[in-house]
Amino acid sequence: MIFKRRGRERFLDAVTGFEAAVEQQDSAGAERAFRQLHRHYGSAGTQELATGAARLAGALADVPPGPRGTVAVVIGACVERGADPRACAPAILDGLEDAVRAAGEFCERWTDSGDDELPEPEDPGPDEKVIERTGFEQAMAWWSLPQWEMASVAMLSHAAVRTGLDPARRAALLTSVRAVEEASGHDFKCLKYALLVLDDEPLVVFDRPSGTGYALRMSGIGDTFQLHTLLAHQLVGGGHLPGSAPAPQEVAVCRDAPGQVPTRGAFNLVAPDGSWIWNEGTPSDIPVVDGSRLLVLDPPPYDRGWPAGRFFPGMTGDLVLERVLTAEETAQWSAHVEPAKRLGN
Repeated sequence: MIFKRRGRERFLDAVTGFEAAVEQQDSAGAERAFRQLHRHYGSAGTQELATGAARLAGALADVPPGPRGTVAVVIGACVERGADPRACAPAILDGLEDAVRAAGEFCERWTDSGDDELPEPEDPGPDEKVIERTGFEQAMAWWSLPQWEMASVAMLSHAAVRTGLDPARRAALLTSVRAVEEASGHDFKCLKYALLVLDDEPLVVFDRPSGTGYALRMSGIGDTFQLHTLLAHQLVGGGHLPGSAPAPQEVAVCRDAPGQVPTRGAFNLVAPDGSWIWNEGTPSDIPVVDGSRLLVLDPPPYDRGWPAGRFFPGMTGDLVLERVLTAEETAQWSAHVEPAKRLGN
């Protein structure tokens, strides 16, 4: 117990040392304190991590651009171990916004000054030629963008952070991330999918073969594979539609249980215009009609299987069946539905 208490105290001592070094612009001192943070992180308790993460978040904006992304990852790791994401998210999302903006400038400057491929952000840090070509802040942002992605996903895995994020700001971040992807050819899928997660989102489902309709509500679902399994649980497992329902463990790993287990597809997911909704996408791909996302179910054209689970292991997912629609309501929704299209159309 004494050893654990000392380890916890040393973690907060390291945070104090890091704060002081940042305030004094002592880069060598900050590096020493950061090494101590790493050393004592494992022995720190939940309360120490919560206190330390909030304090690190408070100092984050004053950390130089190079190590700032690394500190953001440590804050994200603290949140994954129980620190309050609401206390840390504002600083992380502010840093993400700045990093994505500057990374976009990096891509533009790199392309404008030559025709060679962009360096991979996982490579060793930028050399003097790269910095001279694109600018210090821009180069550091590009190299640290994967770190900001990790830290931001740790925050966005919590519903309180997602629902507290201004929709206009979320949309602007998505636009900026997609612009960087297009300019660079680099994939930031985890960040993009985290920003696309829906909460307390109404979903109307029309089952074409039976002509029945259902009102559901979804939250925290990272991809459409996860939605598909939870939908089969509610409609097939609930006795509303025929077929083979997912096993309890397949459902559990799509909600909050760890790991993955094999599952089989129960439907073909279709948009109202007849185009396919691919499992590889996100529930945000489902079009909004009259204030609700409208999804059509067709029989599966072939047997499909995948590992059931959560795209974001730290994010709790849920899909609730609120009620079965009346025949009149179902007819109103089905009026928006066009015939199914064949694959590729």
